[in-house]
Amino acid sequence: MSDPLLVRVTPEPLSSEEVLAFVVHPGAGASCLFVGTVRDRSDAGDVTGLRYEAWDELAETRLREIAGELFERWPVLRVAVVHRTGDLSVGEASVVIACSAPHRADAFDACRHGIERLKHDVPIWKREALVGGDAHWVIGS
Repeated sequence: MSDPLLVRVTPEPLSSEEVLAFVVHPGAGASCLFVGTVRDRSDAGDVTGLRYEAWDELAETRLREIAGELFERWPVLRVAVVHRTGDLSVGEASVVIACSAPHRADAFDACRHGIERLKHDVPIWKREALVGGDAHWVIGS
């Protein structure tokens, strides 16, 4: 079987269907998919969109390290982690993570761990654009 890992940081729109299809495996009894989307409100107010910037090379390295943790800690069969950069509108997907495993609990736990680690340890930053015209960088979200 081909490489069990898909990692990508891209300015192109993300496809949850592509990510979910990637993690399909004949030994998997479960696949878990997480899709993070741009919402219309934050603590700062009404949001019109987000801009994501990344240190692409280091971000992909860190995403591979996180995926390695998933393979070590859970019996996952395939993992996909893709993150968008650039300007995104409300409702667009900013991150998609999927894991497949023989059992659902492992797929859920690995997927949850993946997004939590990504948010803390990957050099991807977001700037919120607010309805009033203000914009600010969001730290540690």
